[in-house]
Amino acid sequence: MVEDSRGPADGPRRRDAGATREAILISAVEAFTRAGYDGAGVREVAGNAGVTAMLVNRYFGSKEQLFAEAVDRSFAPRTVVGDDPDALSEQTANAVARRTAPYADDLDPFLLMLRSAANPRAAEIIRAGIERHVGRHLTGLLSGTDAAARAELLLSLIAGVWLMRKVVATPALAGMDEEALAVRLRELMRMLADPPPDGAGP
Repeated sequence: MVEDSRGPADGPRRRDAGATREAILISAVEAFTRAGYDGAGVREVAGNAGVTAMLVNRYFGSKEQLFAEAVDRSFAPRTVVGDDPDALSEQTANAVARRTAPYADDLDPFLLMLRSAANPRAAEIIRAGIERHVGRHLTGLLSGTDAAARAELLLSLIAGVWLMRKVVATPALAGMDEEALAVRLRELMRMLADPPPDGAGP
């Protein structure tokens, strides 16, 4: 186990706190992604990390706090939404079409969200994580009025395509050519990304 390893000649090795914490967090992300907040337990996370449940609680305090850090770890990397406001629709549409293709690996943050959101407290944590790591970034890339609402509409479009194409696998969408899908998504995303004309909107 991580906390009890021994060297051949040095006696007990001091636990590497950073490595132990990282092992626990990796295990937590995997567990919450696979089973959701309610389905994953601290003992499972501990066992897969090679530590005890007591040590997990010592590092993270509670299952809720462990989940919050797992959400941060999952949503921090920007794997779909781009960084260039001038190419936002094109970059994001291409990424969504590519990352939801049948051959692509699963988008773990979406699975974690889907499988955990039924728990009200987990949903609050997910909502805060999305806002912190994706929502503010995307809102900052949009100009004009109601940027926050348009950012959330863009995120809803991304999540909806992922759900229907990758998880439910509806026939037309799952079988759609990647480039053809990207073209359609670019059209939709431009409508949401472009600021409304003067005098339009609320």
